[in-house]
Amino acid sequence: MMLAIDIGNSSIVTGVYDENDQLAFIFRIATTHDKTSDEYAMLLHSFFEQKGCRFNDVTGVIIASVVPTIMHRFRRMCQDYLHVTPLIVGPGIRTGLSIHYQDPKEVGADRIANAVAAIARYGAPCIVVDIGTATTFCCIDAKHRYRGGVIAPGAAISTAALSNKASKLPKIELTKPASVVGKTTVASMESGTFYGHIAMIDGVVERIKGEQRLDDAKVIATGGLAYLYAEESKQIQHLEQELTLSGLKYIYDKNQ
Repeated sequence: MMLAIDIGNSSIVTGVYDENDQLAFIFRIATTHDKTSDEYAMLLHSFFEQKGCRFNDVTGVIIASVVPTIMHRFRRMCQDYLHVTPLIVGPGIRTGLSIHYQDPKEVGADRIANAVAAIARYGAPCIVVDIGTATTFCCIDAKHRYRGGVIAPGAAISTAALSNKASKLPKIELTKPASVVGKTTVASMESGTFYGHIAMIDGVVERIKGEQRLDDAKVIATGGLAYLYAEESKQIQHLEQELTLSGLKYIYDKNQ
């Protein structure tokens, strides 16, 4: 088996690929900064036991992380418990992308994985919208050049900031409202958060297409909250919930 591990700001997602290169299982845990490599190993071991798998079955691991401290713990876990040296997405790894960033090292490993998977599945040019803790946009042209992107506050962060800074506004859940115009404070906040974020997504994608002359770019959404916004968006064409894991599998195969 091969493990693809995506360490994000809010959650850590582990995809287990079987001997037929199929995504067999997905294991999600919350991102916490106080767990040791041994504790992460025990969590993974419990998941493996439930699925009838063993650590000895693992022949390879690839990791994409935007949280460096946790990434180091996972590297040690792989070495100590899986007896595998993981492939870390970063400089020197073959991806098939040409990164046109002022400093290519600044591009998040998850964004690189998303771009690789989007090209493999839908072709280029394409725009990847990752809707999670932050909402990010990645722009890839027909020559597989990663031209750059956009990083915006995520819907959850924006909602939390609103309730924290305005004493009379309560905390709300992210949900699709019954109508655009709310009849209560909560309904109005739900509408503003939901439709405001969709308007931001569609507006940014439209501006990217215009500025970069990518009118024919496919638009793919992924991320923990993508399911909530993809259907209502006028720009998003495809929803790929596990795009990052797919990209990690493609990158792993490229580097064997």
